[in-house]
Amino acid sequence: MNDSIVRIENLVKYFDISGGFLEQLQIRSGKVRLHKTEVKAVNGVSFEIAVGETLAVVGESGCGKSTLARTVMGLYPPTSGKVFYRGERIDNLSSKQMLPYRQRMQMIFQDPYASLNPRKSVRQTLEEPLRFHRGKISAAEVNERMAEVMEQVGVNPAWQDRFPHEFSGGQRQRIAIARALVIDPEFIVADEPVSALDVSIQAQILNLMMDAQDQRGLTYLFITHDLSVVRHVATRVAVMYLGTLCELATTAELYDTPYHPYTQALLSAIPRVDGTKQKHIKLAGEIPTPINLPTGCVFHSRCIHADERCRNEIPELLSVSDTSGSLVACHAVAEGRL
Repeated sequence: MNDSIVRIENLVKYFDISGGFLEQLQIRSGKVRLHKTEVKAVNGVSFEIAVGETLAVVGESGCGKSTLARTVMGLYPPTSGKVFYRGERIDNLSSKQMLPYRQRMQMIFQDPYASLNPRKSVRQTLEEPLRFHRGKISAAEVNERMAEVMEQVGVNPAWQDRFPHEFSGGQRQRIAIARALVIDPEFIVADEPVSALDVSIQAQILNLMMDAQDQRGLTYLFITHDLSVVRHVATRVAVMYLGTLCELATTAELYDTPYHPYTQALLSAIPRVDGTKQKHIKLAGEIPTPINLPTGCVFHSRCIHADERCRNEIPELLSVSDTSGSLVACHAVAEGRL
């Protein structure tokens, strides 16, 4: 994409859980060796996000979605790979060098009860990013800006002096969204922004985010495990399994013609209320651990279409056809077996 706002190339993020020196000692073949243990959370993920679109990243819990989001935002340094923002590489910048980008990139966290400081009022929460990034802003401008975003997210500006414990979960998430919007970003990472909320509140928050996107021209990286939500908010969908990108397609293509066996299984599990009968694909076997990833395709141990090549060779993310925009990492699809 020539108009991409964010691009990541072969992004890898491992976490060292080896522990102390004594915990790393192992005896192998009669010799004492140091053994390093790593959680392979994200493994060579690449994609681009176009200006104004919503790219949803979906998958089971523990597949690396949130780690991917935090690495893109620079909250975690990547083990390897590159992150670009409007063509400029940002993964290798210092905290000070990242400051100009912090105004343009914001994040909405999953838990509204943990993401707000309980000792700060709404006023202090919204004032802080304004005064930090725009030091010369006047008090009148601060108040005007805070009132504007609070009204936009549906929180009464008269509540500025209240503290987080005085709000419901839905109201807290609205305040968290206001904090992300207050400095006029152009790119927002939303890490499961509605999963901690009641179903009755989820639609309100999603509509609020979509309205803000229309009004401000925002671009979203939307992390979720709820595929019923994705269909209504996303432009494109990236499916992850064990830190690996399995399929990337427009929302319409993914729901109409899912190619990867894992994507097919995920979509078959969506509850339907229209009376349509759909065969539920049950995956056999246990999910492998990200500490010891399987050889070849990471999904082969649970896939009924797996063969010897799947067990030994890692599939590349390739275009399905010239007419479809779907990208799939599956040997069975590439060979026409599926």
